[in-house]
Amino acid sequence: MIAREGWTPITIFAMLAFGVQIFVGTVWALPLWLLLLLVVQFFRDPDREIPQQPGAIVSPAHGRIIAIENVIDPYIERRALKISIFMNIFSVHSNRTPVDGVVVKKWYEKGRFLNASLDKASELNERSAVHFRTRDGWDVTSVQIAGLVARRILCYLKNGQEVERGERYGFIRFGSRVDLYLPEDTYVVAQLGRWVLSGTDIIGFLPVSECR
Repeated sequence: MIAREGWTPITIFAMLAFGVQIFVGTVWALPLWLLLLLVVQFFRDPDREIPQQPGAIVSPAHGRIIAIENVIDPYIERRALKISIFMNIFSVHSNRTPVDGVVVKKWYEKGRFLNASLDKASELNERSAVHFRTRDGWDVTSVQIAGLVARRILCYLKNGQEVERGERYGFIRFGSRVDLYLPEDTYVVAQLGRWVLSGTDIIGFLPVSECR
């Protein structure tokens, strides 16, 4: 499956490669066909099998966990457990909702385009945040952060919208990062340095989960 964000660039590259092959030759078109394959790879958006365990928190991004730390959630001003996931250019860049619930509020903040793996990227880079409240009343904040190359963050959610765990909710173009702010006493199963799949791999369980 291809993300809808990729339909236009894939069509353009395909037409360009085909045109060059017809009017100039295969040798000149080959680099364009290879570039087209890279573009298709970048915009892939495979179906995910969403975990159904009570209280499960799924990864909102496909990438490597680069931080697990206790911090202050800067969006709703509470003590929280922060888990950061770094996506490189080979990751699936479609983002998914970590929990069931409702969208309480959204934020968009302009900023810089530093390397998303740096700690200061959470505060200085362009970012889009969503505050989710679960049906049991737990607060979860998911923050899409632009990176050194990523220059466009897309978030399709609206305030008051109800969402299901693992639902596709946004997209970040090229290398980037997602920060997840969870209740302090969340039972975390994710490990630092581990690669996780968006919508499929479980980050942890909310405090009231039967799985604790």
